[in-house]
Amino acid sequence: MSEKIPPAGASMPGHVVHSKATGLIPERKQGEPVFEIPPSASVPNKAPPFVPLSPKTCEETGLPTTFLEELVLKALFFCGEMRGAELVQYLQLSSVIVDKIVESLRREKYVELYGSSNLSIGKSGMQYRLTHYAGDLLKQILERNHYHGPAPVPIEEWVAATRLQSVRSQPIQATQLQQSLKHLVLPPGTEQRLGPALSSGRALFLWGPPGNGKTAVCRQLAKCLGGAVFIPHALWVDNFVIRLFDKTLHKPLPLPPSVPQQNCDGRWIYCQRPFVVAGGELSLEALDLIYSPSVRIYEAPFQLKATNGMLLLDDFGRQRVSPKDLLNRWIVPLENDVDFLTLHSGKKIQVPFDTFVAFSTNLNPAELVDEAFLRRVRYKLEVPSPSLEAFFKIWENECQMNHLTFSKPLIQQLIQHCYAPVQRPLAACHPRDLIAQIVDIARYYKRRAELSPELLWAAAENYFSRFPETE
Repeated sequence: MSEKIPPAGASMPGHVVHSKATGLIPERKQGEPVFEIPPSASVPNKAPPFVPLSPKTCEETGLPTTFLEELVLKALFFCGEMRGAELVQYLQLSSVIVDKIVESLRREKYVELYGSSNLSIGKSGMQYRLTHYAGDLLKQILERNHYHGPAPVPIEEWVAATRLQSVRSQPIQATQLQQSLKHLVLPPGTEQRLGPALSSGRALFLWGPPGNGKTAVCRQLAKCLGGAVFIPHALWVDNFVIRLFDKTLHKPLPLPPSVPQQNCDGRWIYCQRPFVVAGGELSLEALDLIYSPSVRIYEAPFQLKATNGMLLLDDFGRQRVSPKDLLNRWIVPLENDVDFLTLHSGKKIQVPFDTFVAFSTNLNPAELVDEAFLRRVRYKLEVPSPSLEAFFKIWENECQMNHLTFSKPLIQQLIQHCYAPVQRPLAACHPRDLIAQIVDIARYYKRRAELSPELLWAAAENYFSRFPETE
């Protein structure tokens, strides 16, 4: 080991001082650390409460025939020549509907048959392309919007589906919650506080010092919701398209055996219940429809993408918008289960607010929220720093995860040197972070990672470094 790593028991220059402190931190009545997020819980393989059936005719799509024709023309414009089977896959519509639309466009001389593929037989193998007659029509179409891809779903159908897939209709069993939280080190009574909140599907307010697992607890709650939901690629409302599916937020799942692929509407994607996190970047503008003038389509705001799932407003109070303005924006959705979004034309549309919302902050709640807001957030939970006993348990679990030998006397020495003299509070994230640095240091010096005094002091010296104070 390099000489730069101090020996066991050595003090850490710059921030560790000796005092009369015994090194023992009084045990708190409550403490709540989190040390691990296990892999996603499996989704039960049972029939979902809602299954979108594949439309057989243009009328059953709920979309105007002219709009469907425009989708085919834009697909050929942006993708070039396409076979019939490729158009079916691109639009996520049945071959019967696509064939009918293409045939109509051929009669109008906007689309022509270019050839056929040796790999397929019939219309699915035929290749189509635009004719020069389609040029002027495409200019008019693109002036309206540039959306191309899977056909959207009328918003009325989506609203009906959200009711059937409601996050508030999911029965949560105590054993299910216990299973989800078993990897976490939680103070007594936490499960009893979280269970009713999760079962209600309403709002939850968490507060406490940073680094003690508020976000991790919310992730476990989201996994505990269970089940899966169908989410449309896009919505159709007032002749505009709203993109809803977001591959960065929505996790597709295989269909259960009870739902045959050929019977399911491809415009919908079977996904894990959403878990959406919004942090300090949040602004009031981000809560409304995001209109792109260049392509003339809308992007759904994050709370709409969290429908039928969970929404975590992390670092509440540190957003670019004031807490008061943000809370005023949320009062109606939290109380009435509906939200109102504004089109760029000025027209407002009503959408469901079927989301389990969690507010998480490390600031003083008394300075952020008022009584009117707290009345609408039924469940509140403090996430304090861990007790001394819980802190040792987190260290033990983290060592086990990283195949290290846990040493309670060594952690007691760490507390005596790095916490007690400067009254540094224990934090649930410290064991994880310090062990990660131990592994990094050991890898650099090409030695085996272990919970040794040398490696622990080196990691702590770096982790607990103090920046010089400015005058």
